[in-house]
Amino acid sequence: MSVLQFDKIPYEKVKEGLERKIIHTDNLMTVLIDFSNGPWEEKEPPHSHPHQQTSYVAAGEIVFYCEGEEDQHLKAGDMFAVQPDKKHTIKLLTKNVRLIDSFYPVREDFL
Repeated sequence: MSVLQFDKIPYEKVKEGLERKIIHTDNLMTVLIDFSNGPWEEKEPPHSHPHQQTSYVAAGEIVFYCEGEEDQHLKAGDMFAVQPDKKHTIKLLTKNVRLIDSFYPVREDFL
């Protein structure tokens, strides 16, 4: 798929309060993630994956946690990057948060 028109593609409900839309090529994936269940008392459990990741905070505020780095309070317009196999996670500070994540290579586990 070379085009994803927002209003024509339904969200995939991952779990309560978390929906996403995905577009990808053979090697690159972009994921629009909408959270609607913040703010959170606690951060999500840290995770890691073998993919390079960049993320853009399109709406809301989060705390970004990454192994070996200082915690970062991020708001709309901010970005972060994660190297392969580094543990990382977030905590929502606002009710609604939208992240736009890019992964290389494609996250087969998301398809």
